[in-house]
Amino acid sequence: MAQWTADKWAEYGLESSVVPYTVYLNYPESHSLSLSLANGTEWKASLEEAVLPEDDTSSYPNRIPTFHGYSASGEWNWELNLRVKLPLPVMVAPLDYGMIGCVIFTDPGDDGNVTEANGYAAYPHGPARNPTSVQRGSVQFLSTYPGDPTTPGYPSKPDSPRQDKSSVVPKIPSLPISWLEAVPILAALDGHGVSGEEVGRPKWVGGLNVTYSTGPAPGTKLSLKNVMSDAITPIWNAVGIINGTSPDEVVVIGNHRDAWIVGGAADPNSGSAVMIELAKAFGELQKIGWKPKRTIVLCSWDAEEYGLLGSVEWVEEYLPWLKATTVAYLNVDIATSGPLPSFDATPQLHELGMDSMKKVPYSLKGSQGTSLYDVWKVVNGEIGVLGSGSDYTAFVHNGIASADIGAFGGPSDAIYHYHSNFDSYHWMVNFGDPGFKTHLAVGQFLGLMAYHLASDKVVPFDITNYPKQMNIYLDNLKALAKESNVKLKLSKLEFSIKAFSKAARLLTAAKKVARLTNDKRLLNMVNHKQRDFERAFVGQGGLPNREFYKHVIFAPGLDTGYAPTTFPGVTEALQFGGNQELAQEWVDKTTKAIFAAAKILTPIKWYECESFDCMYNQIA
Repeated sequence: MAQWTADKWAEYGLESSVVPYTVYLNYPESHSLSLSLANGTEWKASLEEAVLPEDDTSSYPNRIPTFHGYSASGEWNWELNLRVKLPLPVMVAPLDYGMIGCVIFTDPGDDGNVTEANGYAAYPHGPARNPTSVQRGSVQFLSTYPGDPTTPGYPSKPDSPRQDKSSVVPKIPSLPISWLEAVPILAALDGHGVSGEEVGRPKWVGGLNVTYSTGPAPGTKLSLKNVMSDAITPIWNAVGIINGTSPDEVVVIGNHRDAWIVGGAADPNSGSAVMIELAKAFGELQKIGWKPKRTIVLCSWDAEEYGLLGSVEWVEEYLPWLKATTVAYLNVDIATSGPLPSFDATPQLHELGMDSMKKVPYSLKGSQGTSLYDVWKVVNGEIGVLGSGSDYTAFVHNGIASADIGAFGGPSDAIYHYHSNFDSYHWMVNFGDPGFKTHLAVGQFLGLMAYHLASDKVVPFDITNYPKQMNIYLDNLKALAKESNVKLKLSKLEFSIKAFSKAARLLTAAKKVARLTNDKRLLNMVNHKQRDFERAFVGQGGLPNREFYKHVIFAPGLDTGYAPTTFPGVTEALQFGGNQELAQEWVDKTTKAIFAAAKILTPIKWYECESFDCMYNQIA
């Protein structure tokens, strides 16, 4: 598929190639899960999804088994206990806390209104979750380190030295199962330990007819066997290039190509289809003489599902060039798994994203809007902070403006079978996006953002939005410090944001002059400053205990999965132990980074100051 993608892009007029890496992956050889009850009854899980006559993908002869990427091999028999949400130390060092295996399922209680219990038929006859659907996935500690676990910080080549992977992948076996096969296990816990209602924690009780008791259940044992095969194996990124007139300014657009299953109609193929159409559109523009100001690089990433390997290794290999040239990275992963538009981005891209959505015709049944923006404003209306979970991660944490674009389902839409065999073409045409109108809208949204970023003579960033967002993050930080009963000295941080705001306003004025005068030197100056200032937010050495994540303004939370946290160095020092000294250290580091970013934006005199007091007197 990498070569097919590269050939397709070449057909549309791009300079295309396939870029290989040699990475560590593991694959399932065999697995089993069984339950022995105190009365001697035995039950064995099938660990399979149903074969549906209506859905050809579900019966594909070489369909992918249910497994977790990077799970450990192991065989265990243990007394049954229930854990719904694990504390961070248990996730990082489970063996130290007596955890020897893990079974994970998706509870229908997470499916909102669209469940069989609420009268909806299950897929393929209706929009509810098929009871046998299984969510595969990677169990790599993504919030600690994405990419090849054996080559941290450098690209994975055939002769690359390999490091110990144990700090970023689990040491215990795990298996994903369906909710249907979770029921016998949960039912065996009924009446033992503390019931779900007594636990009193949000989301402990799901949508199944069990008590969600903690156990242990005397005489009941769960047996798990998981045999994985390690491999150092090739992966392939496809890359297509349209050279611009300014080679020192580059726009990168990416989508991953790999999937956990044969179908992957939404993840990743909805995004991959959009990328093919985008290349085709750019090819048509080239035929009529269009040449972008900035070089456009299209990337089809491999091995994203295991832990963003294709994009991370590519960024690690080409980092000096990327830092010297890249204006922005646009990501489309799941272009659509439902009708509701979604947009997450670094702050300088917010305005461009909203303006682009306003130009895309789109409507939902019963809605009053006529554009993608109208629908987004009603059903969402918030631009998310980038955490992790997709291929923008390596770009953000090397100081490159980034955005993630897609569309998802709401609480009353058809359930998306994430990482399941039922993420199929049949599901997509019947439930996910009948008529493919959301595919079209997301493609137009991405295309407009890419076109303006590549073609506008002045990079279309709204730098003044950055300090506005940082002030919101600062308010959240103050609330957390108060809640943690930790006193922090924040005045310098506040004034660094003020300095950045002043620099942003000055640069915005310079941008207006550059547009009016078309002065080449001024255009280059304002564009390069917009390109480069984000680099200042990337600290050397990274966040505590996770050096990959270097951005001091936002990062994935250490224990929140993909979800972001803002001012992460300070926030996590407060959250994990209330460490005042460490929190203040990160306040100071963040302050210096914001001042450095402001200095890049404009060279006015007050940046000649060496002391904070001097800066304050010049700005105040």
